[in-house]
Amino acid sequence: MAGALADSVRDDRPDLSARQLAILLTVYLTDPPHTVRGLATLLDLKKPAVTRALDKLSVLGFIRRATDESDRRSVLVQRTVKGSVFLSEFAEHVARSIQRVEEAALH
Repeated sequence: MAGALADSVRDDRPDLSARQLAILLTVYLTDPPHTVRGLATLLDLKKPAVTRALDKLSVLGFIRRATDESDRRSVLVQRTVKGSVFLSEFAEHVARSIQRVEEAALH
């Protein structure tokens, strides 16, 4: 995993904090709907910290916020194609890193 993180910061993709990555993974790997309150509860974070992370993820185009039509006071956090591509490429970095570690262990 450390190799994947090192690889990911060497290329031209955005660097994400651990909190931003945790929130992004939660949005993509758990069933929607997602809200700030729900993410904060699930990750045991304060809502302002989740909001700041979502601000960055939104600017990057990795998530989108939309008003919940059933409760106009609530904002839903939604996935985007750009976020899916980012996580897919990150997963490839992780897989390559694991492969390198396994190959090194054999030698």
